Amino acid sequence: MSIQNYGVVQGRVIERVLATSKDEHYHILLNRGNDPHRVAINTQSATPPSQVLFYSNLDFQHPLTEVILQAALPLGYTPLDSKPGGISLDFIRMNLFDPAAMVPLPATAAGNNNDLNDQLDLTVQQAISDADALLFAFGQHWKDASGADKYFPEINPSTGIHDIHMNQGNPKGSFFGDNGVYQDGGLLFHFPSRNRWAAIFTAFQSQSFHTDDATGNPVTAPGPTGPQQPQENTPVRIAAALVNPKGGDPAKEYVLLLNTGADAVDLDGWAIADTHKRRDTLGKHTLQPGDTFRVNLSGKGAQLSNKGGIITLLNAQGLKVDGASYTQQQASKEGVLVDF
Repeated sequence: MSIQNYGVVQGRVIERVLATSKDEHYHILLNRGNDPHRVAINTQSATPPSQVLFYSNLDFQHPLTEVILQAALPLGYTPLDSKPGGISLDFIRMNLFDPAAMVPLPATAAGNNNDLNDQLDLTVQQAISDADALLFAFGQHWKDASGADKYFPEINPSTGIHDIHMNQGNPKGSFFGDNGVYQDGGLLFHFPSRNRWAAIFTAFQSQSFHTDDATGNPVTAPGPTGPQQPQENTPVRIAAALVNPKGGDPAKEYVLLLNTGADAVDLDGWAIADTHKRRDTLGKHTLQPGDTFRVNLSGKGAQLSNKGGIITLLNAQGLKVDGASYTQQQASKEGVLVDF
């Protein structure tokens, strides 16, 4: 199962309508007079807990941004295939951000910069005031033939995109059938005049951040801080990688792991995976507290592209413990480590 009509809407941000106690969505108008769309963003969960998990990065650096630019998308809606290798989003498999950095926020609250309205508005208002800025909104597209849009009547018939949130890891219940891989929602803002991207990602606290590679169904407890989440309970982190060794020999690439915890960690059966899910196993090794371990890549398994990519650390059960990404610019210097 999965959501229908997954894709991305590209456009110029024109105006917005804040979420209220009567309407749990924050609405954005894109492309006035030129294939206009409404972007509807959930600010409250229908499944307890109600507060939405929120992550933003005002200087988002990931190889995905280059792929988006190379795709030269038209204004309006572009359908996307839910599979790797393109621009379809997957929070877990693309290492877009650290789930532990997400924070639960209410839709509205007294004060400044403490609710989803405030946090969304911070970047949306920048995009409204910047004539060159573009928004890429990922989610489920709709076109309602029943009439004009209730928020932006100039959109007739009502057309837009919603499910701008994680679309996998839902527990059994009303939204279980929406699970799928490479179909997550999100907001990516491009500010060409500032040579900068910004990203906003949201999820529900009831969702799991470890899901089946085929179905997107949960395989561990919900939420980025759930009791069975390996990335929270296992202190081994990807500290750095040599992705562009001198001489260009793939067998010279390596990944440096760091044990940030107080106890030794058995790495037997663990693996390093690349963008295309090719793997190198770590072999038998116990990583002591505070120590590092250099994982030399064979050149026949995981390979680190100089054009940017992702690195994922998997435990013996095949579950993600940590992930990192790097851009083509970061990989441009021969023989220099990329730090994470």
